[in-house]
Amino acid sequence: MNNDTNCNVEFPSDNIYDRKCSLIYALEIIGQKWKLPIMWYLFDNDFTRYNELKRKVKGITNMMLTKSLKELEEHNLVVRIQYETIPPKVEYALTERGKALLPALKELSIWGEEQIKLDKSKSNF
Repeated sequence: MNNDTNCNVEFPSDNIYDRKCSLIYALEIIGQKWKLPIMWYLFDNDFTRYNELKRKVKGITNMMLTKSLKELEEHNLVVRIQYETIPPKVEYALTERGKALLPALKELSIWGEEQIKLDKSKSNF
């Protein structure tokens, strides 16, 4: 495998952050606390208004929602649609690129459920 795209560390002194690792790069794009909950909600809801997202993503501030949506939009994972109405209407939806993450996120969710069960069973002993 090419070291430019994988995350294998060959020597103890190698640092995966010193070269382009596809997994680290992907996590830099979507790994922030609020991005996955935003995207997960958008998977189930085609076009969603800003205030609805704010209500559904519990605990997020306006500043963090705006910042997260802008970053997701910059990476072409989310599209912002602004309607010229009064009052202004803005909706968000996943792009095809964003939707392509669904299978990976579902697998990660399944893995997470398994880990919760394992950790609960450990704490019952």
